[in-house]
Amino acid sequence: MRVVLLLAVLAGASAVLLVGQALVRPDLPLIGEAVFSSTRISPNADGSDDVAIFAYGLSRNARVTLQFEGEDGSLYFFRRDEPRARGDYSVAFGGVVDGWALPDEALTVDVLRRLLPDGDYTWRLLAAESEGDARDERSGVLTIEDADSPLPVISSFSVWPDVFTPNQDGISDRTEINVYLEKGAQLRVWLLGGDGQRIYVAPRKEGRKPGEAGRHIFDYEGGVDLGADPPPDGSYEVVARAVDDEGQVVEQRAQLTIRNGGKPLAEIVPQSVGVDVAFAVQPWDHRYLTSVARPGALLDVPDNVQDNRLTALTLQIREEMLVFRLTVENYSDVPLRTTGPPPGTVYQQDQRAATLNAFDESGAWRVGIDCTTAETDYPWRWALGTDSDLYEEFDPDSGNTYSFLPPGDQVVVWGGIRFNHIEDRNPQNCWAGLIHEDVEVSIRNRNVGSREIELVE
Repeated sequence: MRVVLLLAVLAGASAVLLVGQALVRPDLPLIGEAVFSSTRISPNADGSDDVAIFAYGLSRNARVTLQFEGEDGSLYFFRRDEPRARGDYSVAFGGVVDGWALPDEALTVDVLRRLLPDGDYTWRLLAAESEGDARDERSGVLTIEDADSPLPVISSFSVWPDVFTPNQDGISDRTEINVYLEKGAQLRVWLLGGDGQRIYVAPRKEGRKPGEAGRHIFDYEGGVDLGADPPPDGSYEVVARAVDDEGQVVEQRAQLTIRNGGKPLAEIVPQSVGVDVAFAVQPWDHRYLTSVARPGALLDVPDNVQDNRLTALTLQIREEMLVFRLTVENYSDVPLRTTGPPPGTVYQQDQRAATLNAFDESGAWRVGIDCTTAETDYPWRWALGTDSDLYEEFDPDSGNTYSFLPPGDQVVVWGGIRFNHIEDRNPQNCWAGLIHEDVEVSIRNRNVGSREIELVE
């Protein structure tokens, strides 16, 4: 009985308290005071009267809209149906509203934010209660003057090539983004993928300074040259956004496709006999003589690799040749482009790949042999594998057909060098390297299988 009586007393007290609160504090309007700190602004970035502070309060959670109606009835929006929690708010207004365009205006850009034209505007703050039917409105007049500022128009925007392969193979490894600004503005360029993540592109250091009017060039290689993995293969939007001092914002967009992107990785792996490079000596035969006019016979894969002790190899100049055999593994996720001459080619001591009509090609991978007395780095070079190891792909932009070693594959590379004179330093060391032309000879592949070679008459 006492429990029932206590509950009744508590219920009565609660009812009295609610009635008392209603009498003392009736329902407040949804919008409290809403006012601009000034009824006139001149948003021209001269530092004087550029902005006015708009302040308002909400007694409950609501969705708010701040709009401006021109003398001709045109509507412009600064905020549109945005959620706000109960509380007080203030924001600097500089005359910039959501993008708009004149009926006869032919624009090549998307206008995201733009200055209101000069004139008198009726502003309205509209609020709709988030959980309820209550609505409220406040209004006033704001005058805009001296606001005739041109948009930061992007009059030229191009992306070429629009399909590129950031994998350091020397073919379409980079894309160039050209942007021409008609007026000075802050310019940003980024890639936008399906997940909404922005991948910013840095401008070239030469050329226009940041913020200047004129042409700006952005050179993009996917970050591979810096050792980073490029964005995943797929389609992206390239976004160029310009923001001027008044706060006007315009954008241009284009499509870009990334394919076969990745960091190329390869190394010389040990032979089954326990060495990285198997060197040996074989007799010279005139049928191996190769030149531009006369391709010589190719060596068979050396199999006499029993002499792999760490002792000097001795060979007679002109009568014998130094041969080697090694294995290269492509342990990356991208194909490696390579170029000739093919494995089995025999060089004369003073020959280079170019004398055999096999010129250096930026981005191509080749095996090189170097010696202490060589006049240039890795003067004798061979392709990564034979035709049966590689696949070919036609490039329509250059009209050339290129050869590639697939990801994950291992290939055997071999060749020979016929020495025809003795240098001052004898014996000397010879070794192999894996060359990514015009990119690098990595440290792990720079001096592989070094062997002492003694030349004799």
